[in-house]
Amino acid sequence: MRIAVIGAGGVGGYFGGRLAQAGHDVTFVARGAHLAALRERGLVIESGLGAATIRAATFTDDVAGIAPCDVVMLCVKLWDVESAATQIAPLVARGGVVIPFQNGVDAPDIVGRVVGPAHVLGGIAYIAATIRAPGAIAHTGTMARLVVGAFAGGDAAAAAAFCEACAQAGINVELASDIRRALWEKFCFLSAMAGCTAAARVPVGDVRGDPDLRAAFVAALTEAWTLGRARGVPLADDYPAKQTAFLDSLPATMRSSMLNDLVAGNRLEAPWLSGALVRMAAESGIAVPVNATLYAALKPHIGGARR
Repeated sequence: MRIAVIGAGGVGGYFGGRLAQAGHDVTFVARGAHLAALRERGLVIESGLGAATIRAATFTDDVAGIAPCDVVMLCVKLWDVESAATQIAPLVARGGVVIPFQNGVDAPDIVGRVVGPAHVLGGIAYIAATIRAPGAIAHTGTMARLVVGAFAGGDAAAAAAFCEACAQAGINVELASDIRRALWEKFCFLSAMAGCTAAARVPVGDVRGDPDLRAAFVAALTEAWTLGRARGVPLADDYPAKQTAFLDSLPATMRSSMLNDLVAGNRLEAPWLSGALVRMAAESGIAVPVNATLYAALKPHIGGARR
């Protein structure tokens, strides 16, 4: 399978690396010192699921030079989705598909408006991974799972083919029968977890161990679940309880990517997480006071460090 990975960070670097390791034709798009290290030493994966150094891949910063692909894994930050979609449109013009792996629920619609909805699948990555140093991806814990599926009227065969390629590469992957629900299942959890860890500037262990922070997480999660159901997403009755139990199963040192970005002084994805919940709640006439408070606390830092 010919695959392009746009954004060779934690998600793209890890999962794209595993696909390349299994023999697929993978091109990684990166830039700066990260790209230089990839070209010089290959892609290094540090993981409890097995370390690897991938050299049998192409590393570039020139999207225009990539041949048409079967799959484009879009792994850029949310604020770059629209511009990236414009660049990758030629890569799928002959029938390939784009799988956005961003947080939140907005990316598939954004990409679909550019490349056409028939060329877009839904994708979800469950992993804690980051660029530890140029060319090196550090995976925390052992959770590394993908969920992929076609939207109504989408390319179900392409979704199945990509999942088969992932499974053959040893990736824990699920072919979703309802990708919209799956996206919301992650969105509700992540918006609460990212909002609480970033606003309090602490890892998961502190959120679940402090009674007040734990209550804030449960309240934020329940608000999101209530909103999703009001918008027609068939989230299960026991979703809040199960996701709170999932929080308890995560490594205590795990940090949301938004907390990492906040500490590093980078831009934040808050407008597409807690902020998106606030926006959609207003459209639906539903109150989400905890998410609104988390978003308000993070808003001054959305643009990155003030210099």
